[in-house]
Amino acid sequence: MSLQWYPGHMTKARRELAALMPSQDVMIEVIDGRLPKASSNPLLAEIRGKKPVIKVLTKSDLADPEVTRAWVTYLEGEPGVKAFAATTDRPQVTRKRIAELSRHMAQHRGPDKPVRALIAGVPNVGKSTLLNTLINRPVAKVGDKPAVTKEQQAVTLANGMVITDSPGLMWPKIEHEPRAFRLAFAGSIPDTAIDYLTIGMFGAEYLLARYPALIVARYKLGVAPASAEALLVEVGRRRGGLRKGGIVDLHKAAELLVHEFRAGVLGPISLEEPPVDGRPLDPG
Repeated sequence: MSLQWYPGHMTKARRELAALMPSQDVMIEVIDGRLPKASSNPLLAEIRGKKPVIKVLTKSDLADPEVTRAWVTYLEGEPGVKAFAATTDRPQVTRKRIAELSRHMAQHRGPDKPVRALIAGVPNVGKSTLLNTLINRPVAKVGDKPAVTKEQQAVTLANGMVITDSPGLMWPKIEHEPRAFRLAFAGSIPDTAIDYLTIGMFGAEYLLARYPALIVARYKLGVAPASAEALLVEVGRRRGGLRKGGIVDLHKAAELLVHEFRAGVLGPISLEEPPVDGRPLDPG
């Protein structure tokens, strides 16, 4: 199954980002803490060139904490990269950390010149939420659907730092199918562009392989189902996904599973793990 989404405004956003980046001191790349690799846009590395980058793992309170710590360590092993896991319940920590890292990575600006930083990332990873956190008031529209931000907007923080938010940017063709499925499962690709049953089956299979105990607990099962389809059947039975005659609507069950994962009610779950000793734990 080919799963692609690259609306017209993203071509414009890509051009604008490329034009703006030379005037910036640092890029703040926002990535989903549950899927740091899949949600990192390869175009952004191309656009920033040798400029330093702070990789902010958002939604990390929804991710597996042990896996998140491993990702932060792994990402900071890359040249010119600093990383930290952000949560919405500690905004003051996020503001302080961003300010410290930005100043450290832009020492050429000198103490009297404000650091200029560009916030970028794929859709629906929390860029606008991060901007609102940094400025400590709502200035950016926030939503749970991709492509909420359509234009760049710049704000000056209390510490003088100038932050520019940008629209979510996908890349034209996602070559690796599991990566596309992870993005869709997490909500970075709009529901109108996905097939719920396909994405739900992908998610069910992954959850059974990596987090069976959470699934058993959430749906009050005696044992983990033997297959992805069997899990969807159980979800449908327990969450109102039945047709007349008591037949489970698998498409509805898949939709329910997808939304429960996105809402974080299944428990702390990461959809991919970083490489270990040069070998990826997760072949996807």
